Amino acid sequence: MKLSSFNSLPAPEAAAVLRPCVDNSRWVAELVDARPFEGKEQLLAAAEAAAEPWSEAEIDAALARHPRIGERAKGNSTEAGLSRGEQAGVSRDAAAQAELRRLNLAYEEKFGRVFLIRAAGRSTEDILKQLTSRLDNTPEEEIAVVGQQLREIALLRLDGAIEP
Repeated sequence: MKLSSFNSLPAPEAAAVLRPCVDNSRWVAELVDARPFEGKEQLLAAAEAAAEPWSEAEIDAALARHPRIGERAKGNSTEAGLSRGEQAGVSRDAAAQAELRRLNLAYEEKFGRVFLIRAAGRSTEDILKQLTSRLDNTPEEEIAVVGQQLREIALLRLDGAIEP
């Protein structure tokens, strides 16, 4: 969508464009209210600023829209399509999938939420390395990492959704 079109949308329609980037009502509302944007750089800067900081409750709500790493998102929603594209590089090899399942379960047992990482541009080996490393985090350290990963995903998705 062109930025000029996004700027001129009614608020509910603009929110619908933003929500697949990250399901965070405050972030969406701040960006909708900040329109019009003069350029894409201004939009992305506003999006990054609106993402600081997110509460643990906001992070957990946004995570509800993300499948486990290594699992194909189901359905026809925009979010599911984005997730499938972002995880396209994750190996479907049986051994890699088994290791992802094992580490995902260990992560969920320790932190009580799904493991989230910006998968776009990452190899399966890197994802496994990050997942293993992050299991050593404290809950406080990990929520900060998850928030950062959500911000990166949101900005990448927004960058792809809006054209100059």
